[in-house]
Amino acid sequence: MVAQKGKDLLLKIDSDGQGTFVTVAGLRTKRIAFNSETVDVTDADSTGRWRELLAGSGVQRAAVSGSGIFKDAQSDALMRQHFFAGDIVGWQLAVPDFGVVSGPFQITSLEYTGAHDGEVTFEMALESAGPISFAVTP
Repeated sequence: MVAQKGKDLLLKIDSDGQGTFVTVAGLRTKRIAFNSETVDVTDADSTGRWRELLAGSGVQRAAVSGSGIFKDAQSDALMRQHFFAGDIVGWQLAVPDFGVVSGPFQITSLEYTGAHDGEVTFEMALESAGPISFAVTP
C-alpha cells in the first residue's frame, strides 16, 4: 500500500440496522488495531524449553478509535443513542486502496472535551463484538 491521505480513512455506522451506513462526520483521527491472544501449550517436553503455541485457538478482536469535532447531527445522535443503550451495531472502516473492514462493534468509550477558547471535541472507542469481515476494494 502506498502513502494515503488520512482523511480518506472513513468510519461508518449502520444508521437503520438494515445496512445503510452513514459516515461519522468530523473525525480528525482514526485508528484500527487487530489483536489475537495466544494459547501457551509449553510443557516439560518442549524442545529446548522453547514456548509452544496452539495454532488457531486464541481470541481475536478488533479495536477502533477516533477523535474529532461534531459536524453532522445524524451520526452524532446515532453514536450517543447506541452508547447509552449499550447496543452492538454494524460498523465499517474504509481504508483507501486496501479494503473495507466491517462487523458488529460496541461503543466502549465516548468522551467530550472543550477549552474555553475552542470547539467541543469528542473521542470514541469501539470493540468488536463478533466476526469481522474484510473486503478488498478495487
